This record gives sequence, structure tokens and C-alpha cells, in this order.
Amino acid sequence: MNDMPSSKRILLTSGKRKTAIARATIKQGTGRIRINKTPLEIFEPKIAQDKIMEPIHQAGDVCKKLDIHIKVSGGGVMGQAEAVRMAIARGLLKWTKSSHLRTVFTDYDRTLIAGDSRRKEPKKFGGPGARARSQKSYR
Repeated sequence: MNDMPSSKRILLTSGKRKTAIARATIKQGTGRIRINKTPLEIFEPKIAQDKIMEPIHQAGDVCKKLDIHIKVSGGGVMGQAEAVRMAIARGLLKWTKSSHLRTVFTDYDRTLIAGDSRRKEPKKFGGPGARARSQKSYR
């Protein structure tokens, strides 16, 4: 990889949140960001788009010279958004190798890099959910 010119450099990163998995491909470009072939500017819902934009705003001008293509599957809308933002943040760190950017991301939100290990608690018998139980009355 050291023999290749920097314009041909391609990075692959991933991010996970609950059951959503995002795979990002980062290469030299003009600042285009696409999620499942949809440009980030028209990505819906708006709240998920704002969530995805967080690492890009924190990084500053670094993203303007990179094209990022992301494939995301599994989970719900916000789980996918958080997986995408983690993939982007990890990719930017890997691309720049900047310790300053790492501290910026960590100070803003640690889950940009480290991830959130929480998962859904499995449902048990005797009720509709993990903890809820059917009520009983003896009257």
C-alpha cells in the first residue's frame, strides 16, 4: 500500500449500533457523501441526517477532499444513523492519523469512536417483555 500514490488510496471502515452495521469506503474526491447510494443532503429523516453530520462538522475541512460511500443494513433508522456516524468518524481518524481529531471526537461524544455495547434484553416467559409481567388479581 505504501507503493501506491495517495490519490489511489482507499480506506474501509465499519460502525455498529445495536443490530445496524455500516460499511464505509473512503477515497480521495470532492466531498460527496452517499448512504446506500443516496446523497446525504437528501437523506431522510432529517434528525438522522443531523446525527450523521456530527462527525463531519467536528472534523472541519477534512471531508471536503474525500468521497465517502456507505452501505448500511439492519436495525432501525436511528440505529443505522449512529452506525453510519461511527463509520465516518473512524474512517476520518484512520485517513488523517490525527491525534487532535481523536481528542475532538472523544470530547464531543465518545460513542463516535468507541461504540455503545448496549443491546436489547431478551424477552422472558410470563409477560410481554423483558421485565414486564402479567398482573394478577385475587378479588
